[in-house]
Amino acid sequence: MKFNIRNYFIIICMFIPVLANANDCVTSCGVARGLMQLDPYTLVSKQNLWKDIPSFNEMGQLNVVIEIPAGRTEKWETRKSDGALAWNIKKGKPRVVKYIGYPGNYGMIPQTILPKELGGDGDALDVIVLGPPLLRGSIEQARLIGVLRLLDDGEQDDKLIAVSKNSPFYKIDSIKELDQKYPGVSNILELWFENYKGEGEMESRGFFDVETAESILQKASDYYLNSYN
Repeated sequence: MKFNIRNYFIIICMFIPVLANANDCVTSCGVARGLMQLDPYTLVSKQNLWKDIPSFNEMGQLNVVIEIPAGRTEKWETRKSDGALAWNIKKGKPRVVKYIGYPGNYGMIPQTILPKELGGDGDALDVIVLGPPLLRGSIEQARLIGVLRLLDDGEQDDKLIAVSKNSPFYKIDSIKELDQKYPGVSNILELWFENYKGEGEMESRGFFDVETAESILQKASDYYLNSYN
C-alpha cells in the first residue's frame, strides 16, 4: 500500500485531540450531557441507547451513538442488555487500545443487529464517523459513504464509514470522492484497523461502495425489527 506519511500527520493533527490518561478519565473527558455515571465503568441515559433511538432521524440522516471519540483509546461499547455505555473489561481490567487513538469517532447504529450467519458479529453495526472529535454518548447525524470490510481472527467485522453532518466531510458522497478530495484518509483508516490489535490479528478486504454499506445496514435493520419488535 502506498502511504504518504506527511498526509498521515496532517490528518492526525486535524482530528486527534490531546490524549488524557485513560485510567484518570471517565465522565470528565468528553461525555455528552444527560449521561449519568452509574459506576466508574458505566454511563447511563434516560434512553436505552440501542432500542429507543431510531436508526434515522426525521430528515433521513443516520443516527450514530458515539462510543469512542476520535483520538481516544478507552474501549467503550453499548450494552445490548440495557442500552447503557460500558467500558469493556478484559482480564479484569478496563480495556485500553494499545495503539494510537481511534482515527475517527467510533460508534454504533441503534436499532440494528447483524448475526454471524448474515455476515455480522452478533452486535449492532459499527461505524467510523469522519469529522471533529465528538462527545462520548452523543447522538451524531451522519451519512454513509462506504464500508471497510475486515476479518477479525477470520470472522467478519465490517466498519461502515460515515461523514459527520457538522464537518467539511459531509459534502463527500463516496470513498472515491473522499480519496480525491482528502488524500490519505482512507489509507489511515485501513492502516489503523489492520494494526491496532497487533500484527496478523485483522485482515482488510478493502473498501466497498455506499450501495454495499446500505445493503449491510438494511439487513441489520430488518433483523432487528424482526427479532426485537
